[in-house]
Amino acid sequence: MKRSCVFVYFIWFVVFAAFAQNWDINTLHKVNSWDGRFVRDCNRVISRTEPYVAVGVPVAMALAAWIKDDRRLMKDAVYVGTTVAGAFALTYGLKYIVGRDRPYERYPDRVHAYSREHSPSFPSGHTATAFALATSLSVRYPKWYVIAPSALWACSVGVSRMNEGVHYPSDVLAGAAIGAGCAVANIYINRWLNRWLFGE
Repeated sequence: MKRSCVFVYFIWFVVFAAFAQNWDINTLHKVNSWDGRFVRDCNRVISRTEPYVAVGVPVAMALAAWIKDDRRLMKDAVYVGTTVAGAFALTYGLKYIVGRDRPYERYPDRVHAYSREHSPSFPSGHTATAFALATSLSVRYPKWYVIAPSALWACSVGVSRMNEGVHYPSDVLAGAAIGAGCAVANIYINRWLNRWLFGE
């Protein structure tokens, strides 16, 4: 009985893995094929905004807090900044553990590389830090005018990475989960940080 269950699970896993791989490359091929000039220009710009926005927002918050001597804003800046930094560190660690080839390397006949990267593919670091920023801002400022543009920008970063041909959909989904997960986990980590930094 146990052997038959193991065999069934093994077959299910193989079928699922094959389906998932087909879905991954087929979806990527469709998104990568959006090649209108306007779409391409938008995706290129959105993809390139990620490091500047993800780093710039918490730094700007910290500077504003320092100038205004606003302790609460400084705590928010520390939370947002450490969330982005944590997502960055986690994704880049995972990239070299997993070592997945970029889609344009694995499928040069199906994926056109509009840009090239030097690190492994899984998970998407751009998407992880974008979602870390968007989620942490939404946690600290749960207003529609913060949540909506943050979520739209983070999702656009993920799509742009696929359109650029540098990430599979599974890379992007994993990056989004890591970024959002870091924001949630960091709520508890920052309670300890606040006690250590601010004596609270």
